Amino acid sequence: MFFHTVLVSATLLCSLVAGFLFAFDVVAMPGIGRLNDRSFIRAFQVIDGVIQDNQPFFMFVWIGSAIAIVVAAVIGFSQIDGVDRTLLIVAAVVYLLGVQLPTVRINIPLNNKIQAIDVEQKDDQELLAARSVFEAQWNRWNVFRTVVSITIALSLHVLLLRI
Repeated sequence: MFFHTVLVSATLLCSLVAGFLFAFDVVAMPGIGRLNDRSFIRAFQVIDGVIQDNQPFFMFVWIGSAIAIVVAAVIGFSQIDGVDRTLLIVAAVVYLLGVQLPTVRINIPLNNKIQAIDVEQKDDQELLAARSVFEAQWNRWNVFRTVVSITIALSLHVLLLRI
């Protein structure tokens, strides 16, 4: 019973992360992408600032998803076997490597560089350069994280249906 509760929690939290990343891919970034460079950078700074201020619901979902999927994999190792065990362990590893790791190694450092820009002190060329370095790379990795997180959420849903 405990394992099932942890697996449901991991599925829910990983699904919420997938939805969050998906919303950034299809709404937030295309929306602010229509702004001029100064407004784009400032808008991203404000959005990211909410996250960096450790918004409690976001932090619960983001960190909770990683904890829950790892705990589910550890407990599931002794609770399930065969294809189901393999699916859960692979899902946990791929989630950590494909969503959490790129976040820490790529997206957060890019966010921090954008946060450090004083948009009022930069000229148009400096803002264009900063945006050029940031936007395409951030979006590319966010699409990657989105695809991985949706795949993992789907895998966890399938696993729940199987057990």
